[in-house]
Amino acid sequence: MSDLVTGDAVVLGLQPARLPSRALAVLIDLVVVWAAYLLITLGLAVATASLDEAAMMAVSVASFLLVLVGAPIAVETLTHGRSLGKLAVGLRVVRDDGGPIRFRHALVRGAMGVVEILMTFGVVACIASLVSERGRRLGDVFAGTLVVRERIPTARVAAVPPPPPWLVGRFAGVDLSAVPETLWLEIRQYLTRSRELDPAVGRRLAERLADELVSRTGTPPPAGVPAEAYLAGVVAERQARDARRAFASAASGVPGVVPGSVSPPVVAPVVASPMASPSVTPPVASPPVVASSGVDPAGESGVRPTGFAPPA
Repeated sequence: MSDLVTGDAVVLGLQPARLPSRALAVLIDLVVVWAAYLLITLGLAVATASLDEAAMMAVSVASFLLVLVGAPIAVETLTHGRSLGKLAVGLRVVRDDGGPIRFRHALVRGAMGVVEILMTFGVVACIASLVSERGRRLGDVFAGTLVVRERIPTARVAAVPPPPPWLVGRFAGVDLSAVPETLWLEIRQYLTRSRELDPAVGRRLAERLADELVSRTGTPPPAGVPAEAYLAGVVAERQARDARRAFASAASGVPGVVPGSVSPPVVAPVVASPMASPSVTPPVASPPVVASSGVDPAGESGVRPTGFAPPA
């Protein structure tokens, strides 16, 4: 992978696109553009049938320039380097420094594309892409752009190397709330690519990042600790804090468990066992007694019969 390095010696993990993927993206774009051009040409031919030959020629040239040249330039400008074909294949046009392209970059690429792709049927563009180390055609060379891959397998993403064992836990009390995400990204990129940099350039970059991190946290590195080890220790501390917060959130979000709640007692139903003693007989409800003669069944004693005879 041919990585890009910015002026601050920060390595960008951008993989240049090769000829097969670029050719497929161009083919998709050409099919869409030519289909639109043919439909517009047929419509204009019907609408301008009453004009003379010179006027019809002028309309044809204008439609060619607007559809086949102007439309791709406008699409790349508005989408910052992603046409329909590049979006389908997973490619993007960026500047040499990795930034998004502007109108002038798209204009140069579109003007050169008329010669490289339309007039020579893509032969010049294929030769230039094969000769170039990063697969660039002439339009990319003159515009200062590069076509890169946006969808890269996650297995190729390098992990941040761990700090030395004697630095683990040394930065537990450091306040990291004032450190912006852009600085974390620069530190991670440096740590993952530090072995690929020149030693002198890597040391200067580590010292600059360490100074900026100290200004944000207010905690200088311990005496005798190199800048690279200091950066690795602080990044490991941040990852440990993120992991603890993630585990705490997952534990508090367990379904069915509400903090501070008390579960009601569970009462098991009483079931009569067939092996119970025969002397214990469950009570049987008797049907209500209805007096037909209008006399209270309790009689004068006031005691209502229950239908239960006590044992002799």
